[in-house]
Amino acid sequence: METLATRLAILPFPEIDPVIVQIGPLAIHWYGLAYVAGILLGWFYARRLAMNASLWRDDKPAITLQQLDDFLLWAAGGIVLGGRIGYILFYDLGSVLANPIRALEIWNGGMSFHGGFLGTTLAMILFARKNKIAIWSLFDIVAAVVPIGLFFGRIANFINGELWGRLSSMPWAIVFPTGGPFARHPSQLYEAALEGIVLLSVLAWFIYRRHALKSPGLVTGIFVLGYALSRIFVEFFREPDAQIGYLVGGWLTMGMLLSLPMALAGIWAIARARRAAT
Repeated sequence: METLATRLAILPFPEIDPVIVQIGPLAIHWYGLAYVAGILLGWFYARRLAMNASLWRDDKPAITLQQLDDFLLWAAGGIVLGGRIGYILFYDLGSVLANPIRALEIWNGGMSFHGGFLGTTLAMILFARKNKIAIWSLFDIVAAVVPIGLFFGRIANFINGELWGRLSSMPWAIVFPTGGPFARHPSQLYEAALEGIVLLSVLAWFIYRRHALKSPGLVTGIFVLGYALSRIFVEFFREPDAQIGYLVGGWLTMGMLLSLPMALAGIWAIARARRAAT
């Protein structure tokens, strides 16, 4: 039965196969390509930042290009392992306990940004100690490029028709193949815009116009706070995970709950960097 929300949906869902190409049992998914693109483009941008000595305190980059290249593998491991483990612990523990093989099915349920954030943070701490790099400066250069990966990841979520939004009657609402016969917010695109394009632009402005890399920890704080606020905002339009639902009062979601301490940590990091600069 056609509904008002369905009639007002003027944007058809682009039916793109989640699998780009398949050769026998080997399949390349858009989701995997998004991670590769995010990591490689982020690495390229990080190298540009590391080569620009004028952006750093005393005109001396905190990390060499060789160290940055070596860190690429550490970052990939932290993102993938942390993201998957975080998703299992935060969103899908019951299903994985019932069927452990699901833990390996990254395409079936996906990744958690909060888990990837923790995994990458641990990788940065270990790498910085091993290579005697100033930890806050390493945090900053990674934080500056993370929005690139977030953008591609959210676009992949949209292509997969997953993590869609709540019911909507807005003209740009979309009927997702897996979301029932109702028009919904394309919340993946909201997140791609806020967590990706907007946050990347804000961080670049602080780096190039306000020389934020000269105050170790400032870029990190802005990123963490910016991501948390963006995620909390979009959660009001995003359908909560079916296996969890709303936590309190029909509005609080797991994404909001996990983002609240991030917002506080971001504020603390900004205040710390500003105190250290005075």
